Amino acid sequence: MNDGTRMDEIFRALADPSRRLLLDSLNARNGQRLNELCAGLDMARQSVSKHLAVLERANLVTTVRHGREKLHYLNAVPINAIADRWIHQYDRRRVEALADLKQALESPMTGEPAFVYTTFIKTTPEQLWKALTDPAFTRRYWGVAFETDWRPGSTMVWEEKGSRIVDPEQVVLEADPPRRLAYTWHTPTAEWASANGIDDDVRAALAAESRSRVTFEVEPFGETVKLTVVHDDFPAGSTMRAMVGSGWPYLVSDLKTLLETGATLPPVPAEAGRS
Repeated sequence: MNDGTRMDEIFRALADPSRRLLLDSLNARNGQRLNELCAGLDMARQSVSKHLAVLERANLVTTVRHGREKLHYLNAVPINAIADRWIHQYDRRRVEALADLKQALESPMTGEPAFVYTTFIKTTPEQLWKALTDPAFTRRYWGVAFETDWRPGSTMVWEEKGSRIVDPEQVVLEADPPRRLAYTWHTPTAEWASANGIDDDVRAALAAESRSRVTFEVEPFGETVKLTVVHDDFPAGSTMRAMVGSGWPYLVSDLKTLLETGATLPPVPAEAGRS
C-alpha cells in the first residue's frame, strides 16, 4: 500500500461521525474492549465492529490481545502524518477540524498509563525480530545490548554507554519468535542515570516506581510488517511513563530507518527523553 492509498483510507475513516465517536470514546478511556465501546455508544455490536475494522485498516486504532481479551487503543501517528504532510492543502475550516482532532488524540488520557505505538516497516518478521534482539542491531539504533537467551523467565542484562544494568527482576516475560516479545523494563541505576544526564531527583522518583514492561507485537502486513509497541504497567503519575512516551517514537523511527535504508537517524537531542 502506497502513501497516497493509506492517506485516502485515513480520510475516509475520519469522515464518518460514528467512527469519530469511537475515537472520542477511546481518547477518553484508552484500551477498551468491544463490549465496553458498545455500552458507551448507542450502536449495535455489529456496527461497532465494522467501524473499528475501518479504523484499524486506517491505522487509527490498534488492537492488542491479552489472553482472550482484545483491547482497542488509539494510534495518533496517522494524524501526525496528515498534519505534517497535507494540512497546507486544505481550507481553514478543515485545518481547524484536523487540529482539534489531533489535539484530542494527543491529549493526556487520565487513568490510562499505557503507551501504544504502531508503525509499518518494509522488512520481514524474522529480520524485525533480529533487530529487536540481536546486539549487532540494537546497539546501532538504540545504543543498548541485551545479554539473555530470550527464554521466558530468563534474566536480562542491559548494557548501555559502558555501564551494565543487572537486576534479577529484569526478565523476559514472553518470547514467541518472530511474533511476540515482552520483557520487564530496566532498573534506573545511578550509573545509567549519570550516563544519560538524569539528575538525582528524577532518578529517585524513577527508583520509587513499580517496574513497567514493554511488549512488541510483529504481524505480516502485505509487503510490510506491522510493529506494535505496548509499554504499560505504569503507576499513576509515572515519571518513567513520561520519559518513554517521548522516547519510543524516535527509537522506533530509528529502527524503521535502519531496516529500510541501512542507516540510522541523527543522534537524538537530550530533551527528547530517550530511555
